[in-house]
Amino acid sequence: MGNTNGSQEPSNSINPRLAISLGDPAGIGAEVVLKALARPCPPGLQPVLVGCRRWLEQTYAALRSRSATPVRDPADLEVVDLPLSEPISLGQSTAAAGDAGFHWLTAASALVQTGDCRALVTAPIAKASWHAAGHAYPGQTERLAELAGVEEASMLFTARSPHGGWRLNTLLATTHIPLAAVPSRLSAELVQRKLDLLLAFCQRFERRPRLAVAGLNPHAGEAGNLGREEHDWLNAALSAWQARHPEAQLEGPRPADTCWLDAGEAWTGGAGGADGYLALYHDQGLIPVKLLAFDAAVNTTLGLPFLRTSPDHGTGFAIAGRGVARADSMAAALETAWTLG
Repeated sequence: MGNTNGSQEPSNSINPRLAISLGDPAGIGAEVVLKALARPCPPGLQPVLVGCRRWLEQTYAALRSRSATPVRDPADLEVVDLPLSEPISLGQSTAAAGDAGFHWLTAASALVQTGDCRALVTAPIAKASWHAAGHAYPGQTERLAELAGVEEASMLFTARSPHGGWRLNTLLATTHIPLAAVPSRLSAELVQRKLDLLLAFCQRFERRPRLAVAGLNPHAGEAGNLGREEHDWLNAALSAWQARHPEAQLEGPRPADTCWLDAGEAWTGGAGGADGYLALYHDQGLIPVKLLAFDAAVNTTLGLPFLRTSPDHGTGFAIAGRGVARADSMAAALETAWTLG
């Protein structure tokens, strides 16, 4: 059963404004935003950029002579101006850059929570820069959860295939934690909560979605011989969840090394991909997503009282200022926020 792919009208046509926080000013955030906004946008979309206007204008002036693709003039855009406290050097992680990105995100979140904007799109930040500035969060997702007053927010990566429009949806059960901490963080209750979120998201596109869950251990534990988690609690947790949700088709735990094989076939125009995948840890889910859809995938935060999307890449310090950053993922993040917000 495949998921649908057609473009949708915004669910809230009354408010056409999208808040866009510009991320780390030493990275490629401004570049990919201005490039994405130079492309054809959904009719009526009104971007509201949150960052330093002077820095944004300087970025635009530099990109005009370096970029091989069009760049939107910030003079034509609404900007919530939060000036930088000191000059920033492109490509260099600093506390000043981290502090700016932190406060830009906070201000952009406020625009959405007050109803001034319908959804939030975030450019990438550098966690090391945040930490250097004294903002000890694992990432933007955790800061947004704090601002929204929710205990837990979840990271889902979604991408629409250019070969037929099938949509790849992968939710992470755990996010930015060390690999050694994953087994102790996982539980039946956590996995079932994540499946609830994945089901609700996938039902936007498919009434009775098919969901696949990856195992934790090689060969999904091989009956306890290669790890006990599947045998001791995961199998039972999935059976219990399936019994409560006959509206879904649940498969797993699948061996992780083959869990996304049908996604690869569906991405290239074949049939058989699941409507949603649950990965138990960060790299388990992100490796197949980035392999299949690096330029198309969008990080979508679930569990917040508003929609947040971001591109599926980092700050790009190594190429910042050169005009070569690709804006496909940012354009997809804007489209997803507009469509689903």
